[in-house]
Amino acid sequence: MHRYLHRAVTPLAAVAVGLGLVAGTDARAAAPTRDDTRHHHWTAAWAASPQAPSTGFTPNWSQEGFSRQTVRQVVRVTEGGDRIRIRLSNAYGTSPLHLTGATVARAGKGAALRPGSVRALTFGGSRSVSIPAHGELRSDAARLPLTSLEPVTVTLYFAGTTGPATFHAQGWTDTYRAAGDRRPDTSGARFTEVTQSWYYLSGVEVAGDARPAHGGGIVLFGDSITDGFGSTPGADRRWSDALAERVGRPVLNAGIGGNLVLNDSAWYGERATARFRRDALDQPGVSTVVLLQGLNDIGFSEAEDQPTYKPAPVVPAAELIAGYRELIRQAHARGVEVVGATLLPLKGSDHWGPHSARVSDEVNHWIRTSGEFDAVVDLDRALADPADPDRLAPAYDHGDALHPNDAGYLRMAAEAAGVLSRSR
Repeated sequence: MHRYLHRAVTPLAAVAVGLGLVAGTDARAAAPTRDDTRHHHWTAAWAASPQAPSTGFTPNWSQEGFSRQTVRQVVRVTEGGDRIRIRLSNAYGTSPLHLTGATVARAGKGAALRPGSVRALTFGGSRSVSIPAHGELRSDAARLPLTSLEPVTVTLYFAGTTGPATFHAQGWTDTYRAAGDRRPDTSGARFTEVTQSWYYLSGVEVAGDARPAHGGGIVLFGDSITDGFGSTPGADRRWSDALAERVGRPVLNAGIGGNLVLNDSAWYGERATARFRRDALDQPGVSTVVLLQGLNDIGFSEAEDQPTYKPAPVVPAAELIAGYRELIRQAHARGVEVVGATLLPLKGSDHWGPHSARVSDEVNHWIRTSGEFDAVVDLDRALADPADPDRLAPAYDHGDALHPNDAGYLRMAAEAAGVLSRSR
């Protein structure tokens, strides 16, 4: 949902490798010990959908990559446990990614770490690992007790040169970079470079001795609205954050700004029907997906002065509904429920026009009445301006008549929480 130039990309397959060892308690000295992860119930506690390197929406390091540098990334887990492992993605790499080493720790302020919490990660028992081109890799487990909604810092060191990096463009939180190997540093003083994207890190998973009592994880799947555009950076105010604070279940954000249901884009990621399995269904412990997507499919063709994704096809309601049905089919084949969210009001935005006005109404009517989703959350009506239901209510509008602000995301989470409380 942003103004940038596109070119087509070919979907790339991810190769998932699951491993299970425990790292020691100190990044420099402790030796890893074996731990059979078959006895643990792993749950996805945080996620970010991988994207191909690009200049992106804001300055980032994806095209230059890293060389003899340490990258420190802070995420907030939505499930607690006493063991942790990370998932790294080289989905868009054209050569193997050589990772010299990695640590995980409780987050301090900024790039700082809480002393005594640094854990070295291993990969099949080794501190270093190569992830094949187009591949994905899980670390071994590390013992680190965590509570839900706690911030965790993942630190990656690359002694060589990575080349362009698989990343997630819009993180809405600071990521830090420093020269040299700064894995053991608890101080953030050397991390003087900052962007708001995530690099290679696509997931954090946790496990405990007891199986969680909640009804399974929730994936919010969508575009820039799900990604959190318009929320306050660094404040964890996306609607996924607000929902996690309400439902007592893990909530994963699988949004990509500008993403489409039916077509691929260089900047806006692979189409939803291609990335759905990787970004939603393959997340361990997930039982429910909330689908909020389609405004870009019907809105990109409206703005004549918008140089993004051109030529943008004119997508009728029937084609978008067919895309939804394919996502529902994929989810149900895996025993996962799908909650359909109605498209938000868009009048006054650069996505608004005769075609998008008509098709959004047709699509929302189908979502509400078809019975093909397992449940429906009516975000269109929840966020509409009472004086003009085709518009976002001013109190919820970030300022572009398309994306919610913090209050809008809170309202979305409250509406969804009521529906999800009645699901599994």
